[in-house]
Parts: sequence; C-alpha cells; structure tokens
Amino acid sequence: MPTPPPQTPESRARALEKAAKSRRVRAEAKEKLKMGSLNLAELFLAADKGDDDGEMLAKLKVVNVLESLPGVGKVRARKIMEELDISETRRVRGLGANQRKALLERFPD
Repeated sequence: MPTPPPQTPESRARALEKAAKSRRVRAEAKEKLKMGSLNLAELFLAADKGDDDGEMLAKLKVVNVLESLPGVGKVRARKIMEELDISETRRVRGLGANQRKALLERFPD
C-alpha cells in the first residue's frame, strides 16, 4: 500500500481539530442517550442531516449506540443486533429502512 502524501503542518492541525470535534460530538450524543435526553429516533434524524454534526453522528457504530441506551449493555446490544440481523460493524449511516424501523420498534423512547 503506498504511503499518503505528506501533509503541511496547517492541514495536519485542521485534520486533528476535525477528529477531536468528531470524537466530542459522538461522545456527547452517547452521553445524552445514556441520560435519556436523546432517543434513537432523534439520533437518526440528527444523523440524516447534511451538516458536519450529522455526518459525524452517521459514522457512529450501531453497537456503540445500543450500548449507550439505558438498560442495554455490551451483551444485550450484540444479542439485539444478531436478532435484527445487523452486522456488528454497521454504522448508523449504513442502516437500511427495515433495520431502522426494527430498532425504533424495539426502543420506542
């Protein structure tokens, strides 16, 4: 695999800043899910927006989203994903309409 072209210090700083913002936005969303101030439907709506925050949320792994829901841990999240035939590597953006519907039926609030 060829190595990527060298970055200028400015472009590297911008990339690091963008990555830090992405981690912060995703962590805030998961924390809001844990506290119950954000539900799954609202997360999907936010991820569907075309803005920067929506793009960052769309890249969240579904298993991490489920683990952030109250009463759902690592084992239960994976069991739910297996029942709904959702791959463990699937991200919010990659969910199909039927998979989203099934998740929303399972977690209505």
